Formats: sequence, structure tokens, C-alpha cells
Amino acid sequence: MAANVRSPLITHFSWGRLEVEGDRRFKDAKLFPGGSREWDWSETGTDHVSGIQPGDVKELLEHGAKVVVLSKGIYERLQVCPETLEMLKQRGIDFHVLQTQQAVELYNKLRESSGVGGLFHSTC
Repeated sequence: MAANVRSPLITHFSWGRLEVEGDRRFKDAKLFPGGSREWDWSETGTDHVSGIQPGDVKELLEHGAKVVVLSKGIYERLQVCPETLEMLKQRGIDFHVLQTQQAVELYNKLRESSGVGGLFHSTC
């Protein structure tokens, strides 16, 4: 991915809704340099208890993310699988695990200067 390709700006966040530049709307979203898409938990077996899976994050890295922001939901009910964090550490990827509102704010700041990817859960 080219160094000048930015990750999309999150223009609005509220319960159950994430809006991204380009008039895209999601409940849960994967954002990465050059694009965005719906985050379908069933693709990797993600759920609140097993947490964010390595497969969820790999797609962000394949799109050139050098920093990853993981959101745990508004009430922080979504966990992160230990293998996911270990994979990021082994690859030397900086990452942040935050409550969703905080994750949105940090992601929007980071997108100005780095290839950032993010997984955003817009409810619990």
C-alpha cells in the first residue's frame, strides 16, 4: 500500500452506527489504509467472550496498517483474544485497545500521520 494512502475518517459515531467518509455506514466496521467494510464477526468466530480474533486483524495488516486500534464496545464487553495481541507484538505493530468512543477519537488522530487500521464495535 502506498505511503500516501490514508485510512478513512470516522465522521459520526453513536450507538449501533458508525459513519465513515465516502457516505459509508456500518454497525461494526473494519477500517484500513484506502478503505473500509462491514466487520462480520462470523467470518472469524469473533464474539464478546472469545474476543477479537487474529484473523480480524490480519486483514488490516494486509491493507498496510502499521498501527491498529481495537475497540471493546461502548460498555467494553468485547474482549480481545490473547493470541491477537501476541500476533501484533510479534509483528512489531503498535496497537491500542480502548472503549469505542476513545478508540474513534484516537483513530481519527492517528490517521493524520500513520497507516492506521481499526476494528470498531458500535454497541455494547
